[in-house]
Amino acid sequence: MQPFPPFIPVAKPPWTRLGRKLESMCRKALFDFSLVKDTNKIAIALSGGKDSLTLLFLLHAISGKGFPDFELHAIHVGGEFSCGAGLHENYLKNICDKLGVNFIVKQSMQKRETLECYSCSRERRRLIFDAAKEVGATVIAFGHHRDDNIQTLLMNLLHKAEFAGNLPKIEMYDYGITIIRPLIYISENEIREFAKHYGFARITCGCPVGQGSLRKKTENLLKTLEEYFPNARTNLSQASLEYGSNKASFKE
Repeated sequence: MQPFPPFIPVAKPPWTRLGRKLESMCRKALFDFSLVKDTNKIAIALSGGKDSLTLLFLLHAISGKGFPDFELHAIHVGGEFSCGAGLHENYLKNICDKLGVNFIVKQSMQKRETLECYSCSRERRRLIFDAAKEVGATVIAFGHHRDDNIQTLLMNLLHKAEFAGNLPKIEMYDYGITIIRPLIYISENEIREFAKHYGFARITCGCPVGQGSLRKKTENLLKTLEEYFPNARTNLSQASLEYGSNKASFKE
């Protein structure tokens, strides 16, 4: 677990130029894909990394301004080994307290000797789903951004012959939960710069197996593609979202 930092970063308006851009892109996703239609209660999957904290700050800033006044609940999955930044829980609680956001902690049972992405992901989602239901939230926001979507698209295409990225909104009927991804238009580089400005970019993923994952290898492949096709990320993202909007068979 990373040491408890003395500085508690909170990003909120008035924004920098980049902050205004990110809020605008988040608003566009909320509107384009009807992400918060018929709800005023949202649970946020808060790992503590730059993506989920950016999501928290943007949704908090947008709440009640052109959209419903959201009742926000931040759900953090801790444990000996779990996907995320490995932060001290009090650090995240202090951020949420400053924003007036309810902070919930659930514990993962993952152990180093059996740790792998698939089982860890399923356990984390189950814990987050259960915690959201406990507070009456049926909409859960995840911090997946444009580059996560592109990586997922390529992995599914090359590994399973499926043209399928991350849906901006997906109904999990078996669980009674709707997953939304308000950062779907925002690039990882933009999030990284936003995090640097507001002092939480030093937070990095603490997963001991993540650096050798297929997702990491796919990111390296994307960087190679960009050497020959500079607009590869923009075009793949656009193709993914257009396909997902028009095909009912689009899968996670």
